Amino acid sequence: MAILNIIHYPDERLHTVATPVVEVNEEIRRLASDMAETMYAAPGIGLAATQVNVHKQVVVVDISEERNRLQVFINPEIIASEGKIEHEEGCLSVPGIYENVTRAERVTVKALDVEGKSFTLKVDGLLAICIQHEIDHLKGKVFVEYLSRLKLNRIRLKMKKLMRETL
Repeated sequence: MAILNIIHYPDERLHTVATPVVEVNEEIRRLASDMAETMYAAPGIGLAATQVNVHKQVVVVDISEERNRLQVFINPEIIASEGKIEHEEGCLSVPGIYENVTRAERVTVKALDVEGKSFTLKVDGLLAICIQHEIDHLKGKVFVEYLSRLKLNRIRLKMKKLMRETL
């Protein structure tokens, strides 16, 4: 396993649309494992392959306090949603920024697991928010892009300054 490099907003690679995984093989399982290790080390509760500059539809999530309930979603697709909820979100690709975003309160997601088996899961609360957030990454969208233009520009400037300071 390896800790991967997380790319930071406003890096253009975050806007790359991920391609579906054609075959769930050892390479994809290793990617999911490395992503999980990266997410736990960051620390975070979700990570999309796009954030580690791999443009395949792979997401890892673990919202448990114990950090022991890893869920892997390959080629995830939201097939149903209900209600609306506003919740504060953060992102490993936008460190230190937390803003309220409105999302569906409940979602039904269809995906493949690490064995390539299809499953459907109906979720709500933080898990629903996290899955939607990570699927957005696979579509090339970062959560801050839901915010007003003024807030987005401020965040962009802050992130560029942070990147210059860490070089």
